Amino acid sequence: MNEPKTLNDAENIRANVRKGYSEIAKTSSSCCGSSRKCSDDLVQQIGYAAEELNVVPEGANMGLSCGNPTAIASLKAGEVVLDLGSGGGFDVFIAGSKVGPTGRAIGVDMTPEMLSKARGNIESYRKRTGLNNVEFRLGEIEHLPVADASVDVIISNCVINLSPDKPQVWREIVRVLRPGGRAAVSDLALLKPVPAAIRKMAEALVGCVAGAVLVEETEQMIRAAGLTDLQLVSKPDYIQAKADWNDPLYRKIMDHLPPDTEPKDYITSLAVTAHKPAR
Repeated sequence: MNEPKTLNDAENIRANVRKGYSEIAKTSSSCCGSSRKCSDDLVQQIGYAAEELNVVPEGANMGLSCGNPTAIASLKAGEVVLDLGSGGGFDVFIAGSKVGPTGRAIGVDMTPEMLSKARGNIESYRKRTGLNNVEFRLGEIEHLPVADASVDVIISNCVINLSPDKPQVWREIVRVLRPGGRAAVSDLALLKPVPAAIRKMAEALVGCVAGAVLVEETEQMIRAAGLTDLQLVSKPDYIQAKADWNDPLYRKIMDHLPPDTEPKDYITSLAVTAHKPAR
């Protein structure tokens, strides 16, 4: 079971993650390079429709997705949606367009540079959609700046694996969800433990690999937090896409894997859906 780190360990992990994503925000780089076409190709391959991308401001998609949580969330008009680790606002803008003028989409991120980038994209989103229904808040996903039982849907895209205290994240999800609310998360998970050398790579942490835990550990944490109707679906397309495009991080990971093995033998993108009990 994934145990919370010591205070020093946890802060070191957060500092490394914050530094890595700060650099991504400053350089507008992505996991697959700086090309918008590359980033758009990646998200379309893992489940985003071209029409969804039409509402996304320039620069909000940085190729940091490993699934499409807005799709598995089945968002409805009027709902309040909270995105954990919202980055440049990519999923928040898509969610905002789905919940419409009577709904609201809120993003939380701990990296000031990402928050600044996302807020800078709001005006472009307004012009594209005519909607004024998104906001971004600074905060950690272990301590969400959101009131109890105030959110209909939680989404998150390739972020929870970065947390040094994943059980606390799931407890926070339960706290802020309204009774009957739901979580729809895309995340990386392990099919089997990766070699120790990979877990020590700072790039693998920022690339969401070093912080990932086994699929069964993810299930245990979610159930322990109190969520029900849990479904976990493995989606290997993301891992295959990164390998096919010769992603630098995945090349480096391959260098540390045993002979005749590939990243997809160890890592999968996991689509997670669950509900907070209505009572």
